[in-house]
Amino acid sequence: MIRAAITAFIMSLAILSAAGAGAQELYLKTFGDKRSPALIYLHGGPGYNSAAFEGSMPRRLADSGFFVIVYDRRGEGRSKDTGARFTFEEANADLLRIYERFSLKKASLLGHSFGGVIGTEFAAAHPEKVRSLILISAPVELQATFRNIISRCRAIYQSKNDSTRLNALAALEKMDTASMMYASFCFGHAIQNGFYAPKERSAEAKAVYEQFRSDSVLFREAAKMDFRAPKGYWEHEHYTTIDLRPALKDLRSKKLAICGLYGTEDGLYSPAQVAELQLLIGRDKVRYLDNCSHNVFIDQPAAFIQAMKDWAR
Repeated sequence: MIRAAITAFIMSLAILSAAGAGAQELYLKTFGDKRSPALIYLHGGPGYNSAAFEGSMPRRLADSGFFVIVYDRRGEGRSKDTGARFTFEEANADLLRIYERFSLKKASLLGHSFGGVIGTEFAAAHPEKVRSLILISAPVELQATFRNIISRCRAIYQSKNDSTRLNALAALEKMDTASMMYASFCFGHAIQNGFYAPKERSAEAKAVYEQFRSDSVLFREAAKMDFRAPKGYWEHEHYTTIDLRPALKDLRSKKLAICGLYGTEDGLYSPAQVAELQLLIGRDKVRYLDNCSHNVFIDQPAAFIQAMKDWAR
């Protein structure tokens, strides 16, 4: 079979919701030959979109022999839907329709950040449909992540003698840790302190990032956030207190392949959190990459593609 015939197929389409007349469509795009092993990218958030991944990685994965599906969840990003409920049941139903549309028996789920929560919930409900669950910078226990953010920020503020921000952290720690406000302030401190990006990008990462930046539409889209989604997932799924450890243990007992990709410069997670995940799913199943932060597929693209080759075929 001619290789060009396998990798040249790139198509875009929309999948209709089953919610009935007036339902909105999901933004969805595919890359590669649909006969190749399927990868479904699950974006972060809640409230963000798949634009950063779409602008940096799918064509590279298609050229490596994968069929890549990229979409924005209902009510998030480019999948506008004023009737979105923001529940795991809804997210699972949309994923099932994607499986049905492409006649997929199995697919590997690439769960980036909050997408790892979505992927774990789907795998728990439909393990027979998942070839591998790949957690990419995903929070396993959100409350531990919030505590780590506060601890790291405190060390930074102490080193700078920043009494104003230290006082802000003290006030934050008195808040209800399950509240949306607490989560928002924690993530706000993380953003202010550069926790989502490496200190310096490699030449490889710079090239990928510049390619992404060159697509002005995707680059602008990646910076957008829909605040209905975090509110909805908080109201319906209590997402600020999610702990994936029981579900991951159960999936492992069912022999489902679970893997993890994390960056040593991702300020959201401590080395102890990554070590705990290694104990949970296997040390050889977690790759902890240097010179890499939250967007592993941009910071370490070659290592990312190699991991997909090792774990998702």
